[in-house]
Amino acid sequence: MTRTCRGYIARRRRTKMRSFAVGWARALTGTSPQYQIKALYSAHRDRGRQKRNFRCLWITRINALIRKMWVSNSYSRFIHDLYKRGAFLNRKTLSQVATFHQNCFYLISKKNI
Repeated sequence: MTRTCRGYIARRRRTKMRSFAVGWARALTGTSPQYQIKALYSAHRDRGRQKRNFRCLWITRINALIRKMWVSNSYSRFIHDLYKRGAFLNRKTLSQVATFHQNCFYLISKKNI
């Protein structure tokens, strides 16, 4: 039986598989799917981890400014007071205000609604 070259469709599929592999493994068609599975698994895992890391960063920034400006004793007490007053600001917004406009942050923390 004659042997055939599969054509451009199979070549495109293999090239797409190899794009996930790095270095010497790029030349190996057999191990490329393993690298693809690992890359997709890591991407899925790290999307959740990224959200967690950013929230931790925002909380750290807010806490640092709270303690620096003597606004409150602790971060948890500060957030509790904000919610009691009805100032519903998320941590990302509070962090940006704390980083770029510290005097506005002080006004937000001391405002009685």
